[in-house]
Amino acid sequence: MTRVVIIGGGPGGYEAALVAAQLGAEVCVVDRDGLGGSAVLTDCVPSKTLVATAEVINQVRESGELGVRIGRSAPDLGDVRTDIAKVNARVKALAHNQSEDVGRSLQREGVRVVRGSGRMAGPDRVVATLADGGTEELAADVVLLSTGARPRILPDAEPDGERILTWDQVYELDELPERLIVVGSGVTGAEFAGAYNALGSDVVLVSSRDRVLPTEDADAATVIEDVFTRRGMTVLSRSRAERVERRGDGVVVTLTDGRIVEGTHCLLAVGSIPNTGDLGLDTAGVATDERGFIEVDKVSRTTARGVYAAGDCTGVLMLASVAAMQGRIAMAHALGDAVSPLDLEEVAATVFTAPEIATVGWSQHDLDSGRVQAVGIKLPLTRNPRAKMQGIHDGFVKLMCRPGTGIVVGGVVVAPHASELIHPVSVAVSCRLTVDQLAHAFTVYPSLSGSIAEAARRLHVRGQQTPRKDS
Repeated sequence: MTRVVIIGGGPGGYEAALVAAQLGAEVCVVDRDGLGGSAVLTDCVPSKTLVATAEVINQVRESGELGVRIGRSAPDLGDVRTDIAKVNARVKALAHNQSEDVGRSLQREGVRVVRGSGRMAGPDRVVATLADGGTEELAADVVLLSTGARPRILPDAEPDGERILTWDQVYELDELPERLIVVGSGVTGAEFAGAYNALGSDVVLVSSRDRVLPTEDADAATVIEDVFTRRGMTVLSRSRAERVERRGDGVVVTLTDGRIVEGTHCLLAVGSIPNTGDLGLDTAGVATDERGFIEVDKVSRTTARGVYAAGDCTGVLMLASVAAMQGRIAMAHALGDAVSPLDLEEVAATVFTAPEIATVGWSQHDLDSGRVQAVGIKLPLTRNPRAKMQGIHDGFVKLMCRPGTGIVVGGVVVAPHASELIHPVSVAVSCRLTVDQLAHAFTVYPSLSGSIAEAARRLHVRGQQTPRKDS
């Protein structure tokens, strides 16, 4: 029986463990921080639970045009209050429950879980420093490293867990920040800025780039920034934080141009650092890049024979879904099962702002730069009948296909629950469907997904004719 040892119980680790067990391996997971990892305990599950509360508040505040009134004399829905202590208690409870669910899944498959920290003592041995004291040496035919990453800290912005916070510390707050300064306008910064703005905080978003969400579709990012501004958020573009200091019951953020921004709390969202510093990688012959991320190929192999890696510690598109796929691919490859290499062009990703941004496949930037030969169309949701019924004023569907063949190569959806709406486009990209095939599948009338079918119909290919970009 093949012995598999996995260091780290996050999505990459526990999904790999389930696959390995189902393929007949003897599996042991060495886990330090709790099954599910940061994705379940401090990142994806908690943050999206917080966002879910914020989403309800936004819907209530903006439902006046639908004829909604709260109470006997409530013409104004703006005064919606948040019990942040109760919100955070729910967040932590859900995270804990999800972690326990992961544990039960592993137990059902016969996976052994060792509580402690794992370190490689060679390519075929792992030494676990046990949580309750002592060590245990684990022999392995296959090792998977899935140790995740942690929030990056600025040299002059040391978190204190009270006023200066990382994203894994905000759930300990028992009072809503009166004025929250969010440093960093990437995915994490934008999601928390939007959520706390809805929850009732006065939010200042410090963005070092020309716009928020600089790595996302430019049209989508513009929609989100416009919504942020309309909802009262202050967005400081082309601004970089140099120093964050606590002063009494508040914080002071000094920007590189000398400007001062004052608030009651500061949230740092400036990237992640891989947890690879104390894994014994040199001993096992596992190479890392200049930033400390473990180097892997498309089937999750490292430079050491029999050693694989998955998740944020590899720096490969740091998403829980990608980590899980990397882990599953690694075990299928190691144990001789059928395997398809990881294709990042098939990854669907979502930014959980309000509205959400969901993307898959090649991007508009790839199309505009000539990296991929494709044509595209963009349809605003304001034309969609269901959107009109629901009072949705922001968002669009964008679809891209190959000229001539009409094969779908990418898409963007900006809408409430875009994370759900992107799935048919993801299937089309993964299965190399044409726009005609996508268009001929029935959609419900009225539905937001109808705009996806409409975009596909508008991209019906006649020779090499390029459809105009309809905005």
